[in-house]
Amino acid sequence: MSRTRLIKTAVVCIAAAAAGVLIWGPIWVLADVPEGFRADAAQRTLAIFVLCIALWLTNYIPLAATGLLAIALLPALKVMPSKQAFALFGNTAVFFMLGVFLLTSAMIATGLSKRLTLLFLQRFDKSPRQLMTGTLLTAAFLSLLMPEHAVAAMIFPIVLEIVEILQLKKHESQYAKTLFLALAWGSIIGGVGTFLGGARAPLALGMLAEYSGQQISFVEWMCAAAPIVVVMVGVAWLVLRFTFPCDIDSIQAATRMLDNRVRRLGPMSGRELRLAILGLATILAWVVLGQSVGLAVIAVISGTLLFVLQIADWHQIQDYVNWGVLIMYGGAVALGVALHETHAIEWIVRSVSGELDSTVPRIVILGGVATAAIVLTEGISNSAAVAILIPISYSLGEATGIDAVTMTMAVAIPAGLAFSFPISSPPNAICFSSGYYGVRDVVRRGVFMSLAALFVVLLTMGLYWPMLKLGSD
Repeated sequence: MSRTRLIKTAVVCIAAAAAGVLIWGPIWVLADVPEGFRADAAQRTLAIFVLCIALWLTNYIPLAATGLLAIALLPALKVMPSKQAFALFGNTAVFFMLGVFLLTSAMIATGLSKRLTLLFLQRFDKSPRQLMTGTLLTAAFLSLLMPEHAVAAMIFPIVLEIVEILQLKKHESQYAKTLFLALAWGSIIGGVGTFLGGARAPLALGMLAEYSGQQISFVEWMCAAAPIVVVMVGVAWLVLRFTFPCDIDSIQAATRMLDNRVRRLGPMSGRELRLAILGLATILAWVVLGQSVGLAVIAVISGTLLFVLQIADWHQIQDYVNWGVLIMYGGAVALGVALHETHAIEWIVRSVSGELDSTVPRIVILGGVATAAIVLTEGISNSAAVAILIPISYSLGEATGIDAVTMTMAVAIPAGLAFSFPISSPPNAICFSSGYYGVRDVVRRGVFMSLAALFVVLLTMGLYWPMLKLGSD
């Protein structure tokens, strides 16, 4: 057994022991408990939470398996009835993301995503710096429309072909490092701009709906995240422009390759055209009808129309759907509901915070939550980070008078901004796999990007979000 596996095993064993103490040990100090507090159920819920945190942090078993375990343990330990626990798997977040996965899969299967990528990059193929800028902007823009990991996976082969045609050497070419990091960072930044960029946003929305019954509209999210996306794209460009010297003079070979690839695409096929119209109609429906009809309802209808309009075949696109993420959602939402209904996290927050109340500056609480999200997501899946932090943030919000909508965004947006390590996010891992740069090439710059992201998020939350009146009726 490897040293890493031994460490993970030790962490999980300690968490399991702590969970056992929580289940069978009379540890609650029943002074100043929240109204509706159920001591026995709260102990068991917190035990499940501790165990799931350890499994999510270590990735000892797949994230989806931890989600299934959470759903099963809730009725097994008599926290909630089986019917309620398993019904939470069918929350709207799961079906919203399923619809998005289907649409994204169809874009890849039909070739529409490749067409869009090549057409965008072709507009920036006049010089090395322009091509770097084009890669960054293309990745950021497409991540507003589809999951960031799909964008990175889709553009990666094209960038790899560019650096190979230019005969750039692995670990030596500074320009190759610039292109791959532009792809990774652009995908990450654009991914926080809408619900569509990653799994964490729908998960957070599902937990918000189960907690308070509130919603965040497509437009509200875009408006709240827009300054962060715009500023961070600029920061990324500056870091790439001034920390990596441009060691090539011409990209003519890449220009010819892009031109040839675009010519070989030929005219847009009927399936691509129908998909483009359906995609635009879906986004418009999310903007106009999202709150009245429901984001998940629109997503599922659009996913179904893929087959009605003969855009895609089920066997052709099912392999692109991340079923594991969908399963994880169900467990995370169910666990969040149990923590809320038993008031377990609220009791912990009260016990730890003491006199924490509404007199504490709002930006201090939001800044602490955002910092925790950025730090945590550098080491684990951002969806797992959201699943861990959302219940805690809601209890902090109750204690300090901050609404659940603001708390949701204060966790979900920063949780998508991980720049430092290959394990931080799928785009980082995909681009690192190219072999053209090492960890040392990116860590220092990535830490700077994460600190800059935290600063931008804090400014946005403190100065801009109050003007949007998030969480107000």
